[in-house]
Formats: sequence, C-alpha cells, structure tokens
Amino acid sequence: MTVTAVSDILIPSVWNAYLATQTTQKSALVSSGALQVNSALSALLNGGGKTFDMPFWRDLPDTAANIGIGSTGSAITPLAITTHKEVGVRLSRNQAFGAVDLAGILAGADPMSAISARLQPYWTRQLQLATLATLAGVFADNDANDSGDYTHSIVAAYQAGVTDFSAEAFIDAVHTMGDAEGDLGVVIMHSVVYAKAKKNNLIDFVSDSGNGMAASIPTFLGRRVLVDDGMPVATQDYDTFIVGAGALQMGTGSTPVPLETYRLPLDAAGQGSESLVSRVSWMIHPLGHAYTGAAADGGPSNAATANNLAAAGSWNRVAAERKQVKIARLRTTEA
Repeated sequence: MTVTAVSDILIPSVWNAYLATQTTQKSALVSSGALQVNSALSALLNGGGKTFDMPFWRDLPDTAANIGIGSTGSAITPLAITTHKEVGVRLSRNQAFGAVDLAGILAGADPMSAISARLQPYWTRQLQLATLATLAGVFADNDANDSGDYTHSIVAAYQAGVTDFSAEAFIDAVHTMGDAEGDLGVVIMHSVVYAKAKKNNLIDFVSDSGNGMAASIPTFLGRRVLVDDGMPVATQDYDTFIVGAGALQMGTGSTPVPLETYRLPLDAAGQGSESLVSRVSWMIHPLGHAYTGAAADGGPSNAATANNLAAAGSWNRVAAERKQVKIARLRTTEA
C-alpha cells in the first residue's frame, strides 16, 4: 500500500489563496460584520515592519453653529479638523502537523489528507481566539485608564436572578454607548452564559437565508449572538462582549513560504514521516486604539502578559469620545 504524500494533494499557490479566503469566510466574527477585512491593512502587512502607524481624521467638533446677521459683522474663524494616530501590530503565526507513514498504512487512511482538510478550520479558530484576546486587552486598558466606561459589571457572590445574565443588565451594558447604543449589533458570549439566556427564554432564532441552509441564527434583542468558550472566565465570573459592525478591522498579509511540506525518510525506524507547515500574517485592529506594547519579531501572543494581546499595557484608546468606540462589555457571575 502506498500512502499519498501531502505534496500530491496540495498545490501550494492554489491552497494558500483558498486557505486565506475560507478562513475569513468561515469566521463567525467576519460573517457577523464585527470583524471586517480591510485591504489597506493587508497592504501594510505586505510591507516591512512589526507595527504600523495609521492616522485617522477625528469627527468634526460639536461647537455651536454661528448665527448669521443681515448687516456687516465680524468674520468667523474656521474650525480645524484634527487627526489621531492609531497603531496596528503584525501577528505572524505558524503551526506544523505531521504523521508517520506507518500510521496511515495501519489505519488504512492517509492522516496527512485529514490534516490538510482540517487546516482551514484550525486557522479560523485561531483567528477567533486572537480577536477575543485583542478585545480582552482593550477592555483591560479601559479598566486601567479610562474609568472602565466600556463595561457594566454585576459581578458579586452568586445570587440567582441578581448577578447572572439578564436583559436588564445587558441594556445597562449597551447604554454605556449613550445615544449610539444602536451601533452595537453582535453579542459574543460563553456557552454557560448562553445556556442561562436560553433557559430564561431570552434567545430568539432567525433563519439563515443568506447561505440557503436551514440553520437558524441565535439573536438577543435583535442582535446576532456568537457563542465561544474562548471568552474570558475567572472562576464564576463571565464576560460578554457586544460589538458594532466594523469595530474590528482585519488585514491579511503574505509570507515568503506560507505552506510547505517535508519528509524525513529515516524517521520512525526507517518507515518515514511527513510534515506540513502553515504560516499566516494577520493584523486585527480595534478601531479607536493604538497598540502600545513592544512587539516581538513575530508579534504578540494571545496572552495577558506584558506586550501581548490581552494585556492592559498593550493598548491605548486614542478616539476622542467613548461612543466612537463600538464595543461594550457585560460582566456577570453565573452558577
């Protein structure tokens, strides 16, 4: 029996384009609109650098309008439009998967074919985890430096109907956006919180007519719900994120060798083995913020340690007003 080599089933130039496209298309964050693919960020990634300065125009000031008069009056002074600088960071990620040839022979199926088929779902999950870590870091910075004005918390010793997820607590969380609360359209919650919401009949379902399938999309107060157990949890305290369309921007860059395979013919006592290495280059940028960490050559990890995505010291809000940042957080204590 001859085991098919992974190089026989993958054409790298074709597979790389497919992988990048499928990773974004299959991401629930992308399909919900919370994470938007941005060609300008992709162009930055295809140049050099670990971090990227991105100037943005601020909104026009809400200075009261002048009142015109019929007679000659003093000239008015034009108001200026100003800029702020946001900073993005490159995420260079890679992973290798491999198998001994004998494993495929004994199993009667090629493990490398299975690996290649599961590579896109793997990267989709990694993209989601990196995005959630970025949001966690932004909220941590907000707690430390901006009075926590993104968050409504009812965390305390657990008390049923008081500290757990409810419509009332959720409304208080989105109200941190003031009159812009309608900009928040996607809810990301842990499965424990989701289960509580379902038990309390808070979740509605709408048909997913966009892809011609019979599946239904969970919603809460008209907002799409995404369930992810990668959400931050501390013992019984759970975070729920509420995100507006385009609040997170994503760039995808090229790498010199995005995909390669290699064989070790003497491995496994001469039976041989084969491995696949996959590499990606991403930027996940929360609008209104600047990455302020000291990025390692490969970029930050998802950790909450210094200079990494989930750390408070890695981010700083540069948007002029809280309501310009389309994110909010509800913190609850669940049973």
